[in-house]
Amino acid sequence: MHHHRSARPASAALAVLFLALGLLIVAEPTTAYAADNGRWSVFPAVRKGESDAPGADRAHFRMTAKPGSTLRDRVTVSNLAKEPVTFLVYAADAYNTPRDGGFAVREPTERQRSVGAWTRLQRSEVTIAAGGRATIPFTLTVPGSASPGDHPGAIIALDKRVARAQGTGVGIRQAVGARVYLQVSGERAPALRVEDVRFDYDVPLLPGLGKDATISYTLVNRGNVLLEPRVDLEAKGLFGRTSFTDVGHELPAELLPGQRVRVTQHWAAPPPLDWGSIELIASDKGGELVESGTARYRTVNWTVLSLLALVLVALLASLVVRRRKAKDRPTAVSRTPRA
Repeated sequence: MHHHRSARPASAALAVLFLALGLLIVAEPTTAYAADNGRWSVFPAVRKGESDAPGADRAHFRMTAKPGSTLRDRVTVSNLAKEPVTFLVYAADAYNTPRDGGFAVREPTERQRSVGAWTRLQRSEVTIAAGGRATIPFTLTVPGSASPGDHPGAIIALDKRVARAQGTGVGIRQAVGARVYLQVSGERAPALRVEDVRFDYDVPLLPGLGKDATISYTLVNRGNVLLEPRVDLEAKGLFGRTSFTDVGHELPAELLPGQRVRVTQHWAAPPPLDWGSIELIASDKGGELVESGTARYRTVNWTVLSLLALVLVALLASLVVRRRKAKDRPTAVSRTPRA
């Protein structure tokens, strides 16, 4: 659950950042479930003749349609609280959060371009009694001009109330959503790209006193298909020695079409005197769409190391000079006086 806050008071309800989404799930579960935040849940309505348990049939809405066609389905909102709650119910486009790649959706005031714009719910507001539920039919009409490929989104139930974060005057709006995975027929063109691989490290004055380093890079979905990228990192330093590896790093959610995510990975306690290169290999699930990127790294302060080298050279030179002077100095001969 993610709480979005604003410094404005709770009276400015519409200005408060809100989505505390129960739909931010890392991976597809092995069994169906209802997205919930402990107070209410949202899930695809069960079909006739199936179990009446929340989400017993489907974890998400998975739809396939041709341009120009209309799909029909129903969403259920279940109130788990002990008092009635009024919800705003709407459809929204999905996107990846730029910094961590989580699955997020557009706010109702933002412009919707696909699922959010093409979906019409029979009711946009519903009040549900404590422990009750409401099932709302909706239609999703795909325009004839819709581009082929994957169009992710969600059906959202947003609590109309603005709560105050404990101990602050910050207002919080909470929402829960059931994901919609719409696939529009046509050519599927998966494409992945790696950009801007960087190594960041505050090189200390003295070796061994530095903090952790970070490796950052950008993953870009240039195609029209959902991707599940995994990233393998390897840093090779002096004499080809492997200094760091991180295998199988994944995003919290799928990388959606047209989205780009900046990823940062930590390198704890890098070697104090090392330099070399970092190689990054990114691929989609199944080892396809392999892309790579590289960056140079160093953990040694060349300025300090050069100064230390100069001091060492100066000490050695001084020692050599002193030895030569001692060698060239005439040796005194002791004579015994005659009787």
